[in-house]
Amino acid sequence: MSDDLPDSLIPYDEIVQEALRAVVGRVLGEVQETGGLPGTHHFYITFKTQAPGVDIPRHLIERFPDEMTVVLQNKFWDLKVSDHHFEVSLTFNQVAAHLVIPFSAITAFVDPAVNFALQFQVQSDIDPEPHDAAENDAPTVVAEDGSNVVTVDFGKKK
Repeated sequence: MSDDLPDSLIPYDEIVQEALRAVVGRVLGEVQETGGLPGTHHFYITFKTQAPGVDIPRHLIERFPDEMTVVLQNKFWDLKVSDHHFEVSLTFNQVAAHLVIPFSAITAFVDPAVNFALQFQVQSDIDPEPHDAAENDAPTVVAEDGSNVVTVDFGKKK
């Protein structure tokens, strides 16, 4: 067998990432339908702030020019989930903000209550810049070792 495999004409990487992002959409949709998070579940959602379709206040883009993590736990409202994005209102230093985040902009989804995590690759031409930690008025939770992390990292052949 040859080590030089031909490029696939089927975009498997995109199909898998889309399917895993649908997991995030389904989970958020269930939270929307029930009106809250069950038990001790809470979510850390990391996304690219400059990705197409992201709509967040200007001061948050200035503070987080590349990537930002928000926490959905106690202080969120107006959660709306569609096939391609979700919307949510949160507070940052006690100032309310409404966020629109396409699922395609998400780079990580974590539920520390059950050690569940998904990581995604987002195509971007912007070089990442350092940024401060998220401050959307939620407690800090550290995931323990042995978490169930699924990493999807399909690099394009050049």
